[in-house]
Amino acid sequence: MSFSLLSDYDIHLFKSGKHYKLYEKLGSHVVENDGQKGTYFAVWAPNAEKIAVIGDFNGWNKTSHELNPRWDQSGIWETFIPDIGNGQVYKYFIKSNTGEELEKADPFALMWEKPPKTASIIWDTFYEWSDKNWMDIRKDKNSLDSAYSVYEVHLGSWKRDPADNDRRLSYREIARDLVPYVKEMGFTHVELMPIMHHPYEPSWGYQITGYFAASSIFGNPQDLMFLIEELHKNDIGVILDWVPSHFPGDANGLFRFDGTALYEHENPHEGYHPDWKSYIFNYGRFEVRSFLISNALFWLDRFHVDGLRVDAVASMLYRDYSRNEGEWIPNIHGGRENLEVISLLKEINEEVYASYPGTQTIAEESTAFPGVSRPTYSGGLGFGMKWMMGWMNDTLAYFEKDSAFRKFHQKDITFSTVYAFTENFMLPLSHDEVVYGKGSLLDKMPGDDWQKFANLRLLYTYMFTHPGAKLLFMGGEFGQKAEWDFKNSLDWHELDNPLNKGMTELIKGLNNIYKTEKSLTLNQFSHTAFQWIDTTDEENSVLFYKRKTETEEVYVVLNMTPVPRKSYQLGVDNAGTYEEILNSDNGLYGGSGVGNGSFKAKKAPYHGLEHSVIIDLPPLAGIIFKRK
Repeated sequence: MSFSLLSDYDIHLFKSGKHYKLYEKLGSHVVENDGQKGTYFAVWAPNAEKIAVIGDFNGWNKTSHELNPRWDQSGIWETFIPDIGNGQVYKYFIKSNTGEELEKADPFALMWEKPPKTASIIWDTFYEWSDKNWMDIRKDKNSLDSAYSVYEVHLGSWKRDPADNDRRLSYREIARDLVPYVKEMGFTHVELMPIMHHPYEPSWGYQITGYFAASSIFGNPQDLMFLIEELHKNDIGVILDWVPSHFPGDANGLFRFDGTALYEHENPHEGYHPDWKSYIFNYGRFEVRSFLISNALFWLDRFHVDGLRVDAVASMLYRDYSRNEGEWIPNIHGGRENLEVISLLKEINEEVYASYPGTQTIAEESTAFPGVSRPTYSGGLGFGMKWMMGWMNDTLAYFEKDSAFRKFHQKDITFSTVYAFTENFMLPLSHDEVVYGKGSLLDKMPGDDWQKFANLRLLYTYMFTHPGAKLLFMGGEFGQKAEWDFKNSLDWHELDNPLNKGMTELIKGLNNIYKTEKSLTLNQFSHTAFQWIDTTDEENSVLFYKRKTETEEVYVVLNMTPVPRKSYQLGVDNAGTYEEILNSDNGLYGGSGVGNGSFKAKKAPYHGLEHSVIIDLPPLAGIIFKRK
């Protein structure tokens, strides 16, 4: 075959694990060859004996359109087929050198058929973007010193067709409602649970077969680009969940792609994931590394996304993850760390930040692995941020306790600041906390209905004033009563209840303060921006701290019990008039309305500070106040 998109240099990069734009070369591409329009196909299958493109255009005939193996030992097969283009459905028929015959979708396909159908579709990612304003300023909006308040969304269940709950809205329909809603609520970013093509909806997108394809359940790639563009036009960043940790064993997917373990390891002790019954990428294989790095960069390049939240990093870093003695293979030094993964993650992060400055990578990593969000030049993995799973576990365990017992657990809620500055932490209240019988966030809170809502408002006030970026899963912002169900829309009718409506008003207020108060964002990952003032009032379960810059500060006091505390003394730095800038007991939020407005500091030393104020602490509430 004379026509090829691959140069000798491409092949060199691919075979050395350094090809970062494989999606421009492999897969199906509509091109012109000698004045004739058609489609070029290229696929990596080194252990194939024969490969053919089959599809509607040739009646799925396994002999009519065979691919030619390249002469350079790359394992890549290619062909040009005239007169076919976008919209054509196809697969690869692969006869393995093991004798096995397979029908596989294209690993680099830009679009797939809607499940349960499993074929690839010839498509492109051409789009006339009009989000230049955002792309020009996103390095400021998306930096570690800016407000980072993330709304986590599962597109299939955020909202469904009100007339037919079984009908999922398209990317474009979702854009119409989601964009103004996120803007009104004040979130700075949206994180989409995996929207790469996945055949099994109950996996929520975490079992991906089409790594380069936007899920066709909601439309085509350009429809997703429209949604992202609309968010950008409203100054909302977009983070995608990305899953390089494992892939499912679907017969038409990456699994044993050419009849052998190609993308995965042959040995199940390395290549099979016991928790998810899926398959683990062979991170040491150069061609697989090219595939994964290219995939990460593809979404930043073609879809203008502003960040990747990398799923299940802990499962990648350790060879013995979820494995018993004798079920795992040590690294070359006899240890449990996956050295190939460590080098791959460093390389991905270095390339993301070099090629797409102004973006972020965020690790979901639950162990004490050191330096996850530290630069690679200082020995770290190079992520921008890491999920603070310890904070999430300790905080929910504390808030689930009856308030009468919280005085015995004051140290549990203050412990997070012992390690809060070892990484650039994001505080996650994610979908994982509201599934599998765990109940909703509201449901976890103790007490009667009023106390549940008050406790949740108090938790959010604590979360938004604790150092670090924030993430809240959809439904949490209005206190949905039921656990998340991916098969149904959120319970939007609950907003008719004043307590639910009040919760949304509180989130708006917290997002606004987080975005406007420099002391809550500047150096938010550094110990210099936080100071405990008093953690000793265990009897009343009151906590008092401040967030600060060199020139300004805000004070935060939390009353973790339903008992109002009248005339409570608090030490402050300076004389002058102070005012509440947020009180989670405000009637607007569904609270009882115990507030202080503005109040004066007296020269009366307290808490080791020169001045003090005396205020009323509302029940189960947090107050944020500052000097006028």
